[in-house]
Amino acid sequence: MNFARIDVRQVIFDLNGATPRDYDVVLVRCLSHSRALYAVKILQEQGVRTVNSYEAIATCGDKVLTTLALIERGIPTPRTAIAFAREPALKAVEKMGYPVVLKPPIGSWGRLMSKLNDREAAEAVLEHKEALDKSQDAPFYVQEYIHKPGRDIRTLVVGGETVYAVYRSSTHWITNTARGGHTSGLPLSPEIDRLSRAAAEAVGGDIVAVDILEDADGSLLVNEVNHTPEFHGAMQATEANIAGKMVDYILKIAS
Repeated sequence: MNFARIDVRQVIFDLNGATPRDYDVVLVRCLSHSRALYAVKILQEQGVRTVNSYEAIATCGDKVLTTLALIERGIPTPRTAIAFAREPALKAVEKMGYPVVLKPPIGSWGRLMSKLNDREAAEAVLEHKEALDKSQDAPFYVQEYIHKPGRDIRTLVVGGETVYAVYRSSTHWITNTARGGHTSGLPLSPEIDRLSRAAAEAVGGDIVAVDILEDADGSLLVNEVNHTPEFHGAMQATEANIAGKMVDYILKIAS
């Protein structure tokens, strides 16, 4: 089967009738959320099957929509509140109880997240966020802080199959590998497998990474779902043929 690599930064998408090459399926690997979202929407409108779909990318790329999708399916996830102004956000933080985590609704790699340990920190960070958001339309995403054991769990789901599970550990409360976390092997338990597949189904994802937190009582909570999973860290901690699984799935739906 023939394939081609497309750099969307070098492509002009004609929205007035021109059609792309006759691709059976396009695997989207854009790290930019907006590029992936718009490119996939255009391709889908022109009849091209994409992995992931526009709907899945729109949901996964927005933490608010992801959380709503998980809650709708009854999947356990950290308690979350949304506010659209600083004072209601501060009230949400106080009601939830310290510490809490403040996240940008759209973003990855653990960037721009804040752990708020007390009211003074909350007031300062919320004021800075409001001042920096020139458009004044990004909501405050407030999430309870989960006292995880210095690690979280990352899984990969491809076509409804959980391919691997790994720990991501760090001395910092943010355990993303992009922020210095390191990976180690983890046997895939039935509960992790069930939660991973349920989360992928909830967001409509073909190929997604699922982030799972272990609470202090041992319960598991799905935190986020990533529509463009990176796996350089996982490759060092699992014997799973990650790229091979992804390619096999693409070939299957292309045939």
